[in-house]
Amino acid sequence: MKISTKGRYGVQLMIDLAIHYNQDLVPLKDIAARQEISEKYLEQIVTPLNKSGYVRSVRGSQGGYMLASDPSDITIGMLLRVLEGPFYPVDYNPTNKPNSDNATIYVTIGIWNKMREAVDNVVDNITLADLVDEYKSKIEPDFCI
Repeated sequence: MKISTKGRYGVQLMIDLAIHYNQDLVPLKDIAARQEISEKYLEQIVTPLNKSGYVRSVRGSQGGYMLASDPSDITIGMLLRVLEGPFYPVDYNPTNKPNSDNATIYVTIGIWNKMREAVDNVVDNITLADLVDEYKSKIEPDFCI
């Protein structure tokens, strides 16, 4: 499984909004400048996030974007599934039964399911709030006495 540019930039966009949670609306051009991502590309990414209810938008000269809920309620898995679709390590959907009696196919399916479950476990247990905390720990200067 490989996360596309859309997924990576979508997570960056959402972290930026999480950093500015409970502040004013954030214009997309400001996010684009901070994250060094094309504003046009961010417009394409924010649309499915808005339709999925993770982002709210306000139009107009004073408009912008904000998270629709608390950063601790939004996991990276939620976002990536909107932007990338379900996580399958191979071109296989575990809800479909193979059209074969070949035992090795069933054995390998177990491997792919375990890999998918491991990825789900990681991305479903990291919230935007976790990443904001990590971000803040990296930008705060170390004070030496």
